[in-house]
Amino acid sequence: MFLIAGAVAALIWANFAPESYEHFVHLDLTGGGSHHAAPAHDETPVDGDTGHAESHETPEGTAVATDEASKDDLHGTTASTDEIGEDAPTAAQHGITLHFLINDILMAIFFAIAGKEVWEAMLPGGALSDPKKAATPLLATIGGVAGPALVYLGGVFLTNTQDTLANGWAIPCATDIAFSYLVARMIFGQGHPAIAFLLLLAIADDAAGLVILAVFYPAKPLVLGWLGLALAGMVTGKVFQKLKLQSFWWYLLIPGVASWFAFYKAGIHPALGLLPIIPIMPHAKSDLGIFAREELKRDDTLNAFEHWWKDKVELILGLFGLVNAGVAFSAVGTGTWLVLAGLVVGKPVGILLMTWVACRLFGLKMPEGMNYSHVVTLGMIAAIGFTVALFVSTAAFPAGSALDSVKMGALGSFGAAGLSFLVAKLVGVKNPNKNSNGAAPETVAQAA
Repeated sequence: MFLIAGAVAALIWANFAPESYEHFVHLDLTGGGSHHAAPAHDETPVDGDTGHAESHETPEGTAVATDEASKDDLHGTTASTDEIGEDAPTAAQHGITLHFLINDILMAIFFAIAGKEVWEAMLPGGALSDPKKAATPLLATIGGVAGPALVYLGGVFLTNTQDTLANGWAIPCATDIAFSYLVARMIFGQGHPAIAFLLLLAIADDAAGLVILAVFYPAKPLVLGWLGLALAGMVTGKVFQKLKLQSFWWYLLIPGVASWFAFYKAGIHPALGLLPIIPIMPHAKSDLGIFAREELKRDDTLNAFEHWWKDKVELILGLFGLVNAGVAFSAVGTGTWLVLAGLVVGKPVGILLMTWVACRLFGLKMPEGMNYSHVVTLGMIAAIGFTVALFVSTAAFPAGSALDSVKMGALGSFGAAGLSFLVAKLVGVKNPNKNSNGAAPETVAQAA
């Protein structure tokens, strides 16, 4: 709900007061003013009749062309190395913008918690621990990643937008675990096997998304030698284990900070920087399942980390929505429709096709109590990309019209929630926990 509120506030602010919104997003928290990566909703300004983009002065007095916005725009950097030389200071070196603080630093906590769910799913009892049980959903995940990417890229070629939009192919591959789980509970009812199938698929989807972000969307040219610092952080964490240090702060503030800095310097998106410390935190030897209430009673270091940060991450997601979702409604364009097509067409079709392949060609089975109607429905539920799709959008494109266009598609993916209820009704999927008037039995009992 915080995320939605932040996104709605950003949309209103950006459409009614775009200049103050841009100033807010690129505010230099160290007191140096604000850095603008590029005009967010308009074409690059042209200086008179010269045909060249107008220049601005950096704090060092160096001219910088606004149409040479760096791909490192999360830092608010605008300097072109062709104009000012590689050794010249950039805007990013003069301060930390609000956008950078939220997207690159605070969102590292969000991805760390997502990584925790993936890691625990591989422990005994976890959804990914038994290859035989996980095989069908994992194959469905392949369809849920490849389907959207292929539909998106197909649309790119049909619209002849390879030069401007091709890099966004991974945006519709995302599935928002929290929102999809909420919608699945409402459609299938608590305890339905389709929910477990969807969660396993979403966890595997998240794991694939983390790999895609790291490999295909580097924040800057890769300097992999810096990853030695992340390895040193992991070794330090193992030493902490041997010393029986239980507080997660030891792991977060020393190995975690080292790992984050290593990712930042290596060119891998720093929001992924805490992932290496997840396996080295002392943790339970088994998994009780994602969203299992019994997890709240566990006090091992890894669970203590999640319990302490859980509510804070809700606020971080609200801030994430506020600084990333501010897009002019006029930005709706080709990129918007390509992202939506990838999600609402490619995602359910890919999941359905690969589930069929798993069952018919490989002789695997769906969980007992599931059929293809459930697969079609959960495929549409998985099309809710929202959070991760919005994040990948900012990683795939520098500031400009292409970014704004695909962001609108990521935001619009929340509409898949409504489509899911429609699809469920069309294919005859019903919530067995509801009576004929649509109320859950326990609700009726409480009212009585």
